[in-house]
Amino acid sequence: MSLPEIATRADWRAARAALLAKEKAATRARDALNAERRGLPMVEIDKEYVFEGGCGKATLLDLFEGRDQLVVYHFMFAPEWDAGCRSCSAFLDQLGHLAHLRARGTSFAAVSRAPYPKILPFKARMGWTLPWYSSFVSDFNADFEVTRAHEGELVERPGLSCFLREGERVFHTYSTYERGLDGLGSTTSLLDLTALGRQEPWEKPEGRATALGAPAGSEAVRYHDEYED
Repeated sequence: MSLPEIATRADWRAARAALLAKEKAATRARDALNAERRGLPMVEIDKEYVFEGGCGKATLLDLFEGRDQLVVYHFMFAPEWDAGCRSCSAFLDQLGHLAHLRARGTSFAAVSRAPYPKILPFKARMGWTLPWYSSFVSDFNADFEVTRAHEGELVERPGLSCFLREGERVFHTYSTYERGLDGLGSTTSLLDLTALGRQEPWEKPEGRATALGAPAGSEAVRYHDEYED
């Protein structure tokens, strides 16, 4: 088994300082990349997708639950499977309390191609309470490239898509797949993928920190049971 080299505390501090400089550079590069992501154009969704969830039939607009943004996790669960994907399950297990996303006007939902009656018992087994919908009767999975034809069969792949709404109009702003999901799962990492970002005053482009008309960024963080919503 290969283990790290043993060093004195002074040598460790020197090596740590050198690495810290690179970490700070990576943070600045990530901030710039996130700003560029928020600068992407958006595409209006003009197709009527139908989902099924705990309250019956739903539209894509319904998945927003009245908020301005929506993050959809494309959970791999094909109609013929008896259980959901293990890796996708691990992703949902690591999510924090959704109240922190919702306080920034952002809803989260999982969507799978399996029929809802098959999703429901697996969701109960996992002990999840987050919104989870079936896209079995729509083209949603195919249109967002998470169910694709390969050698005559339909195959699934994990992904995540972000949406923004303006009144009744819904726009697709971003999607990422497979290795693009690495490092995601925290509130801030998910917000970094959205058009409005973390809503911090320092973020670019300017003006999006106050887009929702609420306290911005870290100043708005509360204990999860203190949010009004």
